[in-house]
Amino acid sequence: MRILKLLKFPFWGSGSGTYARKLAEKLAKLGNDVAIVAPDDRGIRGVKIYTAKLPFFAAITGHSEYPGCKLYSNLTPQEINAILASFVKTILKAVDEFKPDIIYVHHASFFTWIASYIRSIYNIPYIVIEHGTGILNSTLDRRYLTLTRDSLNHAEYIICVSGDTKRWFQRVYGKRHANKIRIIPGGVDSETYKHEAPIKIISKKYQLKDKKLVIFTGKLTKPKGTEYLVKAAPKIDAEIYILGSGDELSNLQEIVKEKKIKNVHFLGYFGPEYVKELKEFYRRADVFVCPSIWDEPLGLVVLEAMASGTPVVGSKRGGIPLAIKNNVNGFLVKARSSSAIADAVNKILHDPVLRKRLSKEARKTVEEKFNWLTIAQRYERISRNTIDIHQGKVKLTKKKLSYINVDAGKKELKGRKLDYI
Repeated sequence: MRILKLLKFPFWGSGSGTYARKLAEKLAKLGNDVAIVAPDDRGIRGVKIYTAKLPFFAAITGHSEYPGCKLYSNLTPQEINAILASFVKTILKAVDEFKPDIIYVHHASFFTWIASYIRSIYNIPYIVIEHGTGILNSTLDRRYLTLTRDSLNHAEYIICVSGDTKRWFQRVYGKRHANKIRIIPGGVDSETYKHEAPIKIISKKYQLKDKKLVIFTGKLTKPKGTEYLVKAAPKIDAEIYILGSGDELSNLQEIVKEKKIKNVHFLGYFGPEYVKELKEFYRRADVFVCPSIWDEPLGLVVLEAMASGTPVVGSKRGGIPLAIKNNVNGFLVKARSSSAIADAVNKILHDPVLRKRLSKEARKTVEEKFNWLTIAQRYERISRNTIDIHQGKVKLTKKKLSYINVDAGKKELKGRKLDYI
């Protein structure tokens, strides 16, 4: 199969970027031809990249690689049209050159509108992969809800990354899509997160010898709930290292200053050039904390920590309980509760036997249920079914489709402006 993926964020710095990147790698490994349109020019093994050159970068809740960037919910109609025009130009080039059999749209957003229009011009079916923030964007700004809702009708399948994401999706977009929604969570390359590998870099660089270590990795935004970990810090018997950047950083630093917290350390964003250090932090940590306060999908950082054999303390929200089973491979705690976080973390820190058991079960869970290759195979089956379904529809409307003027359609798509938003 020839699979074209559409992503409006870079390949690194967010969960959806990681999901898109890893899925593309594994689909290519399975023998498919894969290409991605994204605002990123970094390479992915076995994947052709079409880089969208945007007039400026925007995100939904912020982005680790673009701190202080504009948010989609704050864009003017002119700014939205400018970004849309850049993506349309690159997507049309990719479709003409790559000639995909199917299109994957990451996030229910204006990309679904573009994919729907391309379907009408080229007869290429598409599926939508919803990570959660696309729904959030439509909730924050109803302009995107209007833009997205109708084009979802033409998607053959809608993939949600957790059951909570599916329920949220249906609350916002309605239940008429229920029969074509499937749930496929993200995964992890467990073989690349060897929990027994030596710690060569960070012990010396950050002077970690003999220290108990608790970590958080991810974007520093309000929904991530990092402030509750920071507020729990005085009660936690360990050093806490926060790996990430975002709009909440200054607020978190202010909390540390006001409360005179001594055991919290902000290390900034660990991009792809620091992947070895990041993996060492996962292995070296005694506990990983995911204090999310929104119904986010299952964060891939949770799976990466588990693959490293590190017990996770996570909020009982969103997709996190998909991976964390309380007192089996980690602990689930009430969201927005610093005291609950501190109690669970200390319980693991003070009981080596418990920590060893949780560690073993965490890695086992990832190996059995969250393997990227298995996930890619599920996408293969859905994609082949999508193509078969669409080809059946094409046969029924063959006479009508023979009159499609591709050049005229492309010209209209390039010139289309979203004046009604």
